[in-house]
Amino acid sequence: MAESLAKKSRGHKVIIDGYTFDSKKEADFYSKFVRESGLIFEVHPRFEIMKSFVTNGGKKIPHVVYTPDIVIYDDTGQIIHVFDVKNGFTSYAIDAAAKLRFKLFTMRYQRYVECVVVRAHDFKTNAYLYEPMKTVHIRATINY
Repeated sequence: MAESLAKKSRGHKVIIDGYTFDSKKEADFYSKFVRESGLIFEVHPRFEIMKSFVTNGGKKIPHVVYTPDIVIYDDTGQIIHVFDVKNGFTSYAIDAAAKLRFKLFTMRYQRYVECVVVRAHDFKTNAYLYEPMKTVHIRATINY
């Protein structure tokens, strides 16, 4: 049976400094821009974006969790950046499920998710929900 295109295009797990990244692009973002930044960060932290609830019929619906790739914090523990590494800014790279997770995260935590596309010496960002998808910034550091 032939492999699906989505399965073929998914990255392979990469381990660096004890962190397991879902793709080489995530690992590259960490090693090139996050590791030596001097900022406080977490790799794949879990955030509850919807609490569990019970329907009128008595069925319990489980909570929903969003796991961004990297979160950067300031010295007081407040979130500065929420990064989600993607292959591009198209609807194929950022599907409807990802957009819904980004919206629920933004609603709950009042921070928007920054989609990141890693390049050789820099990266592109777009603050989903904060600016139009056509607005792309080229950055060489996460200190902005």
